Amino acid sequence: MSQAELIIGCGILKKEIRCLVEKNGWHVQTKFLPSGLHVDFDRLQSGLEACLQQNAARPAAVFYGACHPSMDQILAAAHVIRTPGQNCVDIYLGHELFSRELEQGAFFLFEDWALHWQEIVGSVMPGDPEIMRNIFCSAHTYLLAIRTPCSGDFSAEAKIVSDMTSLELRWIDVGLEHLEANLATTLERVKADRK
Repeated sequence: MSQAELIIGCGILKKEIRCLVEKNGWHVQTKFLPSGLHVDFDRLQSGLEACLQQNAARPAAVFYGACHPSMDQILAAAHVIRTPGQNCVDIYLGHELFSRELEQGAFFLFEDWALHWQEIVGSVMPGDPEIMRNIFCSAHTYLLAIRTPCSGDFSAEAKIVSDMTSLELRWIDVGLEHLEANLATTLERVKADRK
């Protein structure tokens, strides 16, 4: 019976994942890729494949949603299991809350993206700020900033994102329960898969 030795994942919730690893005494190391890779599928795929290849000998769980159109094929080729969920917000909030907020028009903002907004969004939407506002306002009605127990104060950065997108800023405080359950289940699946 072989347990996961490693969690490879998106860095958007690295503080939360490290907190849960310590809290639960999970004997795993963590490796995180920059969360901004989501806006560039080629860079996301090459970064994830390189990390998986470098750690191919170690049983790993992968913390990603379906963040790339070929995510499941990339992971199947590496013989690893990922956390179930559409994306990090779905995994963190739980599907019911995620779906409810999404249906109401939320664009979700974690601390990591708020802190790196300019470099992440600026890399794919350089130029006219009015174009960015139009894109965000056509698809969303508000910006939902998600505070976790591990978040620092990113209220100033969230306000800047709100101003840039012209989306009303709302806040929600959510505990680690859904993420913890999802990671625990995924680690158990790795263990069962390695029997």
